[in-house]
Amino acid sequence: MEDRAWKSWFQVAYTLGIIATLSCPITQGANILVVPVDGSHWVNMRILIEELKLHGHTATVLYASPSWYINEKPDLYKSIVVKMPGFLLRNSSEEFMDGFVQETLESLQHGWTTWGIIKLQYKMTSFMHAFHTWNRVLNIAIFENKTLLNQLEITHFDLVLTDPVFPTGAMLAYHLELPLVNNVRWLSSGESHLFLAPSPLSYVPIPGSKLTDKMSFFQRTQNVLQNLVQLSFSQFLTNPMYNEICHRYLGPDTDIEMILLRADVWLMRVDFIFEFPRPTMPNIVYMGGFQCKPSKPLAAEFEEFVQSSGDHGIIVMSLGTIISSLPLQITMKIAEAFAQVPQKVIWRYHGKIPPNIGNNTLLAKWIPQNDLLGHPKTRAFVAHGGTNGIYEAIYHGVPIVGIPLLFDQFDNLLRLETRGAAKVINVAAMQSNDLLQALNEVINNTSYRDNMQKLSALHRDQPESPMERAIFWIEYVARHKGAAHLRSESYRLPWYVYYCVDVMILLLSVLLMVTILTVLLLKKLCNIARKKKQKIQ
Repeated sequence: MEDRAWKSWFQVAYTLGIIATLSCPITQGANILVVPVDGSHWVNMRILIEELKLHGHTATVLYASPSWYINEKPDLYKSIVVKMPGFLLRNSSEEFMDGFVQETLESLQHGWTTWGIIKLQYKMTSFMHAFHTWNRVLNIAIFENKTLLNQLEITHFDLVLTDPVFPTGAMLAYHLELPLVNNVRWLSSGESHLFLAPSPLSYVPIPGSKLTDKMSFFQRTQNVLQNLVQLSFSQFLTNPMYNEICHRYLGPDTDIEMILLRADVWLMRVDFIFEFPRPTMPNIVYMGGFQCKPSKPLAAEFEEFVQSSGDHGIIVMSLGTIISSLPLQITMKIAEAFAQVPQKVIWRYHGKIPPNIGNNTLLAKWIPQNDLLGHPKTRAFVAHGGTNGIYEAIYHGVPIVGIPLLFDQFDNLLRLETRGAAKVINVAAMQSNDLLQALNEVINNTSYRDNMQKLSALHRDQPESPMERAIFWIEYVARHKGAAHLRSESYRLPWYVYYCVDVMILLLSVLLMVTILTVLLLKKLCNIARKKKQKIQ
């Protein structure tokens, strides 16, 4: 009896185990080809790769040999390194970036004038053109390397994950006939929404315009003109470089805009508590702040310094990943302002130590930025306005004193300033007293912290974390071998069809013909009436 009962219970348990197993979704690790962009873009791509690895997926990273931050890391991903010609190595050096920063500061020395904006836009356009020229050589090196292409084909990847600010990943996905997921904030043509989704210029400000979604007539005029300049840069400088390669390696009926727009899902590093509301598309997934996480305890050296600040607390400063330091004359002004505040200062700094550094300031080549921003004693964050740092400050509710230097940093900080969570100053024309006043205002005026805390509460109030959302959609594309049902067919349409220019021409032609016929008919009727009148008389 006992044996029979034991067997019966065993069969029941076995059956329940089978049912439970069948009811669980079977997740197979995806084999992902990652084509990243260097600098701060690589920082957030690496975070995404780390999370994908935790979910059982395998990543292979393809990158060029002159690299700032990307290197071989076999415990996290496989590497495919493309060797580039030696003469291009200088374009990836820190000296090149420091020189560009110096030129940008010179453009801003006289304030945000019309001439300053024109000079800054010209320098940024020249800078991006140089990098696209470099990337064009990289693309040719890849597509001329038949051994490499064969290696990619026989590896049988499930999808391509790329940052499309340079289109190498999109072109490889098209060649390999693989689904494409973009980890995106910017394209060469500007903010990615402008390329992908309807963007009414009446309330969608162009990057670099320093405008909000509330524009006067003259501001809308500026917005339209700036949009035309950006479109001209793409259509006449950038796109022809890549279109020639597309025609050569991907087929005569391809162009770079079609290659980019065929992406299945766009993981957008944006949250609408930060971005201005605007039209979107079904294959855009918003994951702004996906890299943010709760703070961890600080290392002993940092914790001891933080605790020594007492009730005054600390100020954290960082210029991000690609700018090692500012010119010494500007650095000394910053050091002078820091020396006069009652707070302690932790400053991520790599360069010549300013001679006037205060006793309250700790310089470090690396700082645990997320953990410092999450510390209860942190009062303000002095930042350049990069997207990663902005979202970490929002996540932890720390107000910002902004010193924008490059690219989207001006617009990022403007968005926070309009929400009352940041104070922005022109670092090129700054005096030490300007920074001191800004710090005192942001720290002592509680409205800045209150506004940032409100943004933090809104950002955290989501049904899932931005990282969970990003991973789900990457796995979704891998499971279904694409997401074409979410993709607009606009990428197949020529511009005159997209804007219905042919339809408008037809309707205007019909209207013109009807108008002409009506006029002729009326003229004819008038002539008949005139002749009848003459006969009666």
